[in-house]
Amino acid sequence: MTQPLLELKKLSVCYGEVEAVHQLDLVVQTGEIVTVIGPNGAGKSTLLLAAIGLLPSKGEIWLDGSVIRRPSVHTLVTGGVALVPERRELFGEMSVQDNLLLGGFSRWRRGLRDQNECRDEVYAIFPRLDERRTQMASTLSGGERQMLAIGRALMAKPKLLMLDEPSLGLAPNIVREVLQVVVSLRQHGVSILLVEQNARAALAVADRAYVLEMGSIALTGKSSDLASDPRIIETYLGIGGRKATTPQ
Repeated sequence: MTQPLLELKKLSVCYGEVEAVHQLDLVVQTGEIVTVIGPNGAGKSTLLLAAIGLLPSKGEIWLDGSVIRRPSVHTLVTGGVALVPERRELFGEMSVQDNLLLGGFSRWRRGLRDQNECRDEVYAIFPRLDERRTQMASTLSGGERQMLAIGRALMAKPKLLMLDEPSLGLAPNIVREVLQVVVSLRQHGVSILLVEQNARAALAVADRAYVLEMGSIALTGKSSDLASDPRIIETYLGIGGRKATTPQ
């Protein structure tokens, strides 16, 4: 097997004296969609914030076979990692086009002047954003804002895209649309680490899954296996969960 794109080894994160993530091991291979599911407060978002250097952590973060000695946002973004945060954090009084161009700032700062090409690639992935390129971000629907948040992250041309609760606040049909696009990103050479409370949606699109409970990994395996695991069905999927988690 090739070396992992991302590997977290014995990762621990504390808020003061409270340990939110405990001795966590996680791997994302190139071309994979990996999901982390679990209840509110399990440490899912904390895991992503630590993995991109926004929170201090103990343990090791490996990227493309090299250990990141001093994890920071700059180091991880430069290494090809991008995060779409739970709150999306768009600039509401700026246009769709300008939000996207800001997403390409890290490449511009490194002397790369391909922002217009990157923007056109995003428009090809999200035609709706192209239709609304001059519209203020604050006027977009929830699904369109999520598409813009993902598109802005793609402007950095990441190898690994980390998504924090992309289904939050969206109608089920919009969730399906957004996650179908997430699956298609593999064709553009982007691997995915997906944090989701919506276990049904996450397991339907991911290759492998980790179940996080109280900061520790409780279960891990192929998403298709976990989707049919009685413990997962009872805890996360509910009645009819086995049928509903079959990928379309």
